[in-house]
Formats: sequence, C-alpha cells, structure tokens
Amino acid sequence: MRMISEQARKVKLLIMDVDGVLTDGRLYYNAQGEESKSFYVQDGLGLRLLQGTGVQLAIISGRADRCVEHRARALKIDHYYGGVHDKKVALADLLDKTGFAPDECAFIGDDLIDLPILTRVGLAVAVPEAPPQVRQHCHYVTGNPGGHGAVRELAELIMQAQGTFEGVLARYLA
Repeated sequence: MRMISEQARKVKLLIMDVDGVLTDGRLYYNAQGEESKSFYVQDGLGLRLLQGTGVQLAIISGRADRCVEHRARALKIDHYYGGVHDKKVALADLLDKTGFAPDECAFIGDDLIDLPILTRVGLAVAVPEAPPQVRQHCHYVTGNPGGHGAVRELAELIMQAQGTFEGVLARYLA
C-alpha cells in the first residue's frame, strides 16, 4: 500500500472511464430507444471533494452519451472526451492541454479499451469487475464495484495520500 500512497500523492488529474466505472456497466433503453444510466451519488460527492482539494477531473469515454454530458456538467468535470475511439490520442491531447505529466495522472477503468491509458499513467486503477488482463496492468483494484463507490474509494485514497482528507472531513464535523 505504501507504493500506492506514493503514486497517489503525485496525482493532479484524475481521469475516469464511464461505463462500468461511474456506472455499473448496464445500459438501459426505453421503448423509444433512448439510453439512460444510473450514477452513484457518493461517487459524485467524492469527486467534488477531491476537486475542492485542487485535483482536476477528466472523463475519457469510448461512448458519446448525453446522459454522461449532463453528469459531467453537474459535477463540473474539468475535461470531457466522449465518443473516443483511441483513448491514447485523447490522453495525449489532455496532457497537452493541462501540462501535466503522465505520472501526475490517475486513471480508473474497467476493460481492454482502457489499457492504452492504464499503461501510461502514474496511478492505474481498475474496478473488481475488470477482466484479469486489465487488472494485471493496474497498481490498485478497488474493493467497491463500478457504479457503487469505486470512484469515491479512489477519491478518498488520493486525498488521504495527499493529506487533504482530514481537512475535508473536519468541515463536516465542525
């Protein structure tokens, strides 16, 4: 866990996949064929708290989805890339825009499409539902499943490593 804390201490940008990470990976369609998703509110609060400590947030998703765009706006996500076919290209663009080095970034993903980012960032994280071929390339696998607290767990891990979590907690205990 010491190595994870050292990597998390450097994080200035948390990048996330969506389906299977911010959601449980299920796709819901109504009779008109419109898609909807379910997001876990505690993940959202964790992201807002992390962002309040100065860590920037980004989404890089293989799917373009209005539900995700709405959620990203609601959470004031700093950078949103939807409908990305090559996540390595999106990562390069994001690093260029932010000026961050790869080792200053964390990424949480759940499937093979995420490997081009997971293998390049300083803190690579998977959810437990990720296939073994993905988990083996990660520094950390969350205990909580995607769409059910995995992102909150990672946000708190980063804040604890950076020494900001106690201050966040103290605001609620005051």
